[in-house]
Amino acid sequence: MLTERNETLQGGAQQWGELFGAIADDFAMLARLHDREPDTDLLGMLKQQRFPNGLGLRLNTGLGEEALALLEHAVACLPDHLDEVALNELAADYASIYLNHSLQASPEESVWVDEENLAYQQSMFQVRGWYRRYGLSVPNWRLRPDDHLVFELQFIEFLFRHAVTGDDLKAAAEFMDEHLLRWITPFSRRVSRRCSTAYFAGIAVLTGAYCEEVRDLLAEVIGEPRPSAEAIELRMKPARVQAEAPLQYMPGMGPAV
Repeated sequence: MLTERNETLQGGAQQWGELFGAIADDFAMLARLHDREPDTDLLGMLKQQRFPNGLGLRLNTGLGEEALALLEHAVACLPDHLDEVALNELAADYASIYLNHSLQASPEESVWVDEENLAYQQSMFQVRGWYRRYGLSVPNWRLRPDDHLVFELQFIEFLFRHAVTGDDLKAAAEFMDEHLLRWITPFSRRVSRRCSTAYFAGIAVLTGAYCEEVRDLLAEVIGEPRPSAEAIELRMKPARVQAEAPLQYMPGMGPAV
């Protein structure tokens, strides 16, 4: 869980109305679903609420509706009384995604955006800079780096919950463009195609679709179109310093004057 250094920050989601508070709640739930393996309490709650029907933002794109249907079916098909076999199956699938990386679908941004697909790279430090701007930090970056999916979802939750101005919403859009949205869709696709359970396939697809629709909503609210993926990659590409070529001398000749 991201921890807040300053006890309070100005503003709150209430000033933007119930919608942004509901979106913050949705991101908190998505973060919980990715954070750790499900237990009987969580799964019982999801079944009782017929999740994801209770999401604050109703998805209306084709992909969003497919994601809702997939996860709703997966949750509905969970047995009413989860035995050890069912829980172990979900725990094993969670481990294959988030712990031992046997699916090769890392939940860490660096692995997706780094040219050599390495963890703990530039994006981790960029994301850390965002957190520090708002007085936030991660508990132990060596165990779970700053650019882990759970922390990025929690940070977006934080931004929506504390938004009081249009600039606050622009910050949320900028963070999503420069970080989460650069890799959440390929992550979601790979997990959904390689995981063993419909439960985690549905969570992956829903997360990707939800983030895309929230970003579209932000574009409408702040009155600025979404930048293209190409524009984002150009913006995030490290600046290359052009080294000045050293003077070269021909034997028997001095430098030209």
